[in-house]
Amino acid sequence: MKLLRIVWTLPYTLLGIVLGLIVLATGGRARWGQRAIEFSGGAVRCFFRCLPRGRFIQAMTLGHTILAVDEPAMNATRQHEWVHVAQFERWGLFMGPAYLLVALWLWLQGKDPYWDNPFEREAWGDDRP
Repeated sequence: MKLLRIVWTLPYTLLGIVLGLIVLATGGRARWGQRAIEFSGGAVRCFFRCLPRGRFIQAMTLGHTILAVDEPAMNATRQHEWVHVAQFERWGLFMGPAYLLVALWLWLQGKDPYWDNPFEREAWGDDRP
């Protein structure tokens, strides 16, 4: 079953590893976390600034990789990001499209595509800032 979870998330994990290698090449760090490779520092902050709401993003999960702007951000968001790892394990290849389609649907309804997103609500649990 563990192998199936790894294969099911592999395209996202590979993308995360490629980005993680860029993180390492630009002075960032990597470590093996609970169920994911955690990359922090380096070019992550610049990468996040290119994304919608990028200046607010502290961390992001791609399959079995987590990218964070720095080590304090990794420590602060680790539990939240592990929930996303579990979501990737459940949704596999469909996680990205599902997340984005839900966000679009929420936005079209005038709701917040991040805070009202069920993927984020699950990950925040009762710890929503």
